[in-house]
Amino acid sequence: MSQQENKNLGKHFYRASVADFSKIPGSPIAYWVSQKITNIFSKGNALSTYSNIGKGLDTGDNNRFLRMWYETSKSAQKWVPCQKGGPFRKWYGNNDFVINWADNGKELKEFSGSNLRNSHNYFRSGLSWTRISSSNTAFRFFPEGSIFESTGPCLFPEKLPFYSVAGFLNSKLTLTFLKFMAPTLDFQSGHISALPILNFDWDILDSEDNVKKCIAIAKKDWDSYEGSWEFSSPFLSHLDCNKPLLKASYQNLRTEWQNITFEMKRLEEENNHIFINAYGLQDELTPDVPLSEITLTCNPYYRYGGNLTDEEREQRLQSDTIVELISYTIGCMMGRYSLDREGLVYADAGNKGFKTLVEEGAYARFPADSDGILPITTEGWFEDDIATRVEEFVRTVWGAEHLEENLQFIADSLCLAAIKPVKKGGETSRETIRRYLSTQFFKDHLKTYKKRPIYWLFSSGKEKAFECLVYLHRYNETTLPRMRTEYVTPLLGQMDSRIERLRLQQNEAETAEAKRIGKEIDSLTKQLTELRSFDDQLKHYADMKIQLDLDDGVKVNYGKFGTLLAEVKAITGDKAE
Repeated sequence: MSQQENKNLGKHFYRASVADFSKIPGSPIAYWVSQKITNIFSKGNALSTYSNIGKGLDTGDNNRFLRMWYETSKSAQKWVPCQKGGPFRKWYGNNDFVINWADNGKELKEFSGSNLRNSHNYFRSGLSWTRISSSNTAFRFFPEGSIFESTGPCLFPEKLPFYSVAGFLNSKLTLTFLKFMAPTLDFQSGHISALPILNFDWDILDSEDNVKKCIAIAKKDWDSYEGSWEFSSPFLSHLDCNKPLLKASYQNLRTEWQNITFEMKRLEEENNHIFINAYGLQDELTPDVPLSEITLTCNPYYRYGGNLTDEEREQRLQSDTIVELISYTIGCMMGRYSLDREGLVYADAGNKGFKTLVEEGAYARFPADSDGILPITTEGWFEDDIATRVEEFVRTVWGAEHLEENLQFIADSLCLAAIKPVKKGGETSRETIRRYLSTQFFKDHLKTYKKRPIYWLFSSGKEKAFECLVYLHRYNETTLPRMRTEYVTPLLGQMDSRIERLRLQQNEAETAEAKRIGKEIDSLTKQLTELRSFDDQLKHYADMKIQLDLDDGVKVNYGKFGTLLAEVKAITGDKAE
């Protein structure tokens, strides 16, 4: 090979010493790693020297021992929080699961398939991360009171300041190290344990205040959505951004979200700057954090990824925010939430204690539905119809003066992303809202509650003759009989009467009008036939007096009602019988 050829070949190859590989724990073949970073591993001590780090338990049967927190009864004492990984999110969040720890975990401890690793760290405050990721991982603070599972390993700083360690772990520095320490994106406790800690005064590190602010911002963001057990109410209904016009409320809120996102970006970049300087890597790393990695749900660049235009992101954010408001509104109708009280108001079982809450005035401003059964029909057959009560909620919160403008803003927002706008003929704002509720709400509810819905959709079938939502926590033996007597039986009579009236009108109508009426009669007749079949099934299941045990979870309980419920296979994994 000529000297020139050898020189050209050198442009396409790295030269690395095998000895350098051995300096990095696990000796990864990371030939592109700089000498400075390699030396950091030589000089530093492993993070495990200063922290207790470990993989969590394996239940051996997650269906038996784990639940989403909102499936169980609020008053049940057997379920405790469980850290279990989750999507890429920094600082705080992903608190979705609870684990059966009745009698100090007696059943779990006695189960032959379980492995309760690192039990000495249960219920301590610490830092968790997602073990298996599609890109990189992130570290989250959690308070005292949690157990942790194998997919959400945990770390407990002991000889270094807690918040400084949190800042280090969520810095660009750690992500850089992990890219070659865990190239398969399986971030095991061994990888985290081996992260290099340099010997400088961590007690005076200026990152602590930054980190506390980051955690506080991330916690407020997490708690502003229904997935949090500390959810109070959506951002949009907070009094500090409330204005008579819902559109103005949203614009005010959107500005607040932008400020929050950029403040988090500033804090994270300052945190990066601190650790990059402390480790002497100013020439190799910059402190910049892209907006897509500011892991706040209110940040559309993180929430929706990078494949949308700015306009599309804004449209989706506005639409989703209104969808979340409607979900909260239905929660207020069900009595789960209230305009008069903070947080979760009713989430017990069997409707027990609900009457007492009503008598105490828990729902004075916006009354909860008396039976937890909300009709969701394509037409307004009932006074307590969901679409009618959405209008009542908007009037209660934002006032009557701008009701029409506010309903129009809701309708317009829904058509940005949640549902497709009607191109021909148009529709009123009330019709748009009703269309969303009858065609899309339950699909969105399944996404929000990760296929473990708390509002169950009873449906007569594809003709949608009758549908209603029932709140899981208020269901009892009287729910199905009441559904028949208060809704299905009266609706059978109303439909029958309307068909008779239409036939009389058809006899006296001109040809074109008679043809239109004929189509309406055909449609109603199909619905009536479907409704009669549904009523027969409803009577059968009502006579069975089905009881629910919320400890069994949604997946088991949802399958007890055969074809009365919609989306059975999506929720239970089985076809309805």
